[in-house]
Formats: sequence, C-alpha cells, structure tokens
Amino acid sequence: MAAPSSVPRSIAVLGAGLTGLTAAFRLTQRGHRVRLFESSARVGGAIRTEQADGGWLIEAGPNALLTGEPALTALLSDLDLTTQLIAASPAARHRYVVRHGRPIAAPLSPPAFLSSPLFSFGAKIRLLAEFLRRPRVRLADLSIEEFVRSHFGQELADYALNPFVAGVYAGNPRKLSARHAFPALWQREQTHGSLLRAQLAAARTRTGPAPGIVSFPRGLQTLPDTLVARLPVGTLTLNARLEALVPGPPWSVVWHDGTTAQTEKFDTVVAALPAPALATLRFGTLGERPLASLDAIEHPPVSSLFLGYRRDQVAHALDGFGLLVPEKENRSVLGVLFSSSLFPGRAPAGHVALTVMVGGTRQPDLARLPTDRLIAAVAPDLSHLLGVADAPVFSRHAFWPRAIPQYNLGHDQHLATMTACERAHPRFFLGGQARDGISLPACAAAGEKLALRAA
Repeated sequence: MAAPSSVPRSIAVLGAGLTGLTAAFRLTQRGHRVRLFESSARVGGAIRTEQADGGWLIEAGPNALLTGEPALTALLSDLDLTTQLIAASPAARHRYVVRHGRPIAAPLSPPAFLSSPLFSFGAKIRLLAEFLRRPRVRLADLSIEEFVRSHFGQELADYALNPFVAGVYAGNPRKLSARHAFPALWQREQTHGSLLRAQLAAARTRTGPAPGIVSFPRGLQTLPDTLVARLPVGTLTLNARLEALVPGPPWSVVWHDGTTAQTEKFDTVVAALPAPALATLRFGTLGERPLASLDAIEHPPVSSLFLGYRRDQVAHALDGFGLLVPEKENRSVLGVLFSSSLFPGRAPAGHVALTVMVGGTRQPDLARLPTDRLIAAVAPDLSHLLGVADAPVFSRHAFWPRAIPQYNLGHDQHLATMTACERAHPRFFLGGQARDGISLPACAAAGEKLALRAA
C-alpha cells in the first residue's frame, strides 16, 4: 500500500477509465481528498463486460490482460485480485494468420518458423540475416511498416506486421509511427541493431515468470468495479458533464449534473481523458481550448461482434487465441478471437463464442453498418475461414465510433501540445491513452504515474 502523503491535497480526477480509476485509487491511498468525475453512466472506459442469460459472457472492448507490467502487477496485488486471475487455456496457444485464403498457425519457435508454410523460403532467409544487423541511430521517425521492412523485408511486413497492427491498433502500419506506436522495438534497434538479438537478450535477463494472458471469471469489468469499490464513499460522480476548468490555485471545476451547474475547488486537477474529450476542455473565463488540436488524433471506428454458435455449426477446431487477417487478403474482418477457447465460462455447454473485429482504418464504413447488415457482411468470411454454418444463435454488437488512438507519424506535435498545456497551467496533469500507450497495462501505469506527479 502507498504511504500517506505528508501534505494532503484536494484533487479532481477527470475520467473513470482504467487510468483515472488507478490514479484516484492511489491518491486516496496517500490520504488525498479525491473527486472522480465521469461523463457517462458507467466506469471502465473501453472495458465493458456483459453477462447475458443462457451462459454467455461478452467482452465489448478488450478481451484479456497481459501480465508482466510492474504497475499492473502491483495494482492487482493491492486490490487482492491476483488470486482471482484465470490464465488463458493452454489449448488457445495457436495464433492463426490468413494467407492464400486459409488460416495458418503462426510459428511460435525458430524451428517452427523454418518449417512454417506461412512464409516463403526467401522471407525465412531474410529473417535469419536480421541477426547480423548492428545498432543504429535514426535521425527521423518513420512508419512501423518501413521500420519492419528494413529489418525483415516486405513479406513479413505484409503477413506478420500488418495483421498484428490490425489486431492491436485497428490501424494502418504505413501511417503509424515506429517511435511512438512501438517504442520498445525502436529502443531495441538503438541498443542492439537486431530486433531478434534484442529479444533473445531480454529473454536471458528476464526474472520471474514470462508475461501471460489472463482475465477474471466474470470478465475484465471486475478490475474497474473493484477499483470503484475501494474508493471512499462519495468519491465518484457519474453523468458529470464538464463545463470549464478555471486555473488556480485553487482550481475550479465547473460541471453539470443534468439539472444544474456545480462548481468545486481543488488544489490539483488530473485529466485522464481520451483525446477527443481533452480537445473540448475549456480553460478560464474565456473558455480557451489549449488542447483543441488533439481532436486531430485519428480514432477509427471499430465494431465488435460477439457471435455464439452451437459447436456443430463451426468446423474449425478453434484451438487457438484467434486469427488475424492481413490487408492483402481482402477480407471483411480484421480478426476473430476464439473467445470460448481462450477462457472458460464465455459460452454455454455445447456452444462456442467468436468475437469478430471489423472496421478500423482499413474499412471504417463497414464498422458503421447496423447489426443485421454487419453480420451478413462477415458471414462469408466466417464460412470460408472457419467453416461456420448458418446464422448465430446469439449475438451482441458493440460499436465504438472513435475506438483506438493512432500514434501516427507526427505524433510528436500532439505530445508537445500536452506538455505545453501542463507547463502553462501549474497543478494540472494529464495522461492516458492519448499520451502513454493504448494497452490496459499502459493505462494502469499511466494512472500510477499521474498519482505520483499529482501527489
């Protein structure tokens, strides 16, 4: 548990996604008086779990946590959630990638890579040659596709990087910044030259268990719900529409509760909001918007279709995490998670569940289709790739009109805007997906960092 602060403060935290919840939890641990404002009627941001009648468990946003990030590990421990974690099924170890119209298991080891039909002989030789690269200093950022192509060639960029980016960012590898979207790879090139050699070095020096994929029996909503339960009574205010921030000291937060405008004073303001919400923040009596340019950060639309079938409706063994679809395959889906293979309790007995991701920068208009048309649009791909027959017996459609922030080339200017805003407004701190990384572990780490800075 964090040590109490020697100088308790009153702190407003804006946004009750994982970053804001983590920051609020840590600040209350340190003895500060915290008010957590959330504009919607629920907490958790992109984390949204539904338990439906009949034994279906639906994740409308992220489907799993990746362990290994120190901040997330500490948070789970302090929330007494470590013992509740369930690991991904060993049967879900395969990752399928579509090539030539069929799913092929991605190789998980060097021997498997050499024998895999996923890549050509020339691509395999190119990958082995990557071990010989020396450290280098790049004078300018470049796209992640150009970065990976310089190491491994175009084929691996098309059939390894491209589907991976679709699964993580729902983005365009020709536009995403190598430096900001994949900072670990960027740093490994700086220190080792060869990304493969860097990976082997990291494996040799790793202490503790390797990162793993986990969730909770009742889904990821367990994490934000537990964080809320650990906050002092009265900390959280839902359906709070922010009107203005009047810089201090003290700061005034002006918000609307649906009936009347409210004003409350704080020593510090912490903003854990997505970029579109940061862009609308009005400062001072003139309503200036110093973060307005953040609205230019691309957030492509994504639809998540949770589809349930009887087991005999799906020919594929579903013996994996799921499948990813490279852009070159010209399919309607970005990828499919084998949800009921990944964790228990996602589908009733005798049934399976698939989570189909659609849209992103690749096909944004497809993501905006109504549910019936969207299910019809993906049905041919599910039939061809997985042997799915007939209509699903259960479905849920989650539409995210502005889903995942894209750290595209030029993201430096957005980071500079955020830094300048903090410098111009003492005791104002911001962080989260727009700045610190898009994964759930990154969001938890961002909340920890915000709490340390604000305290």
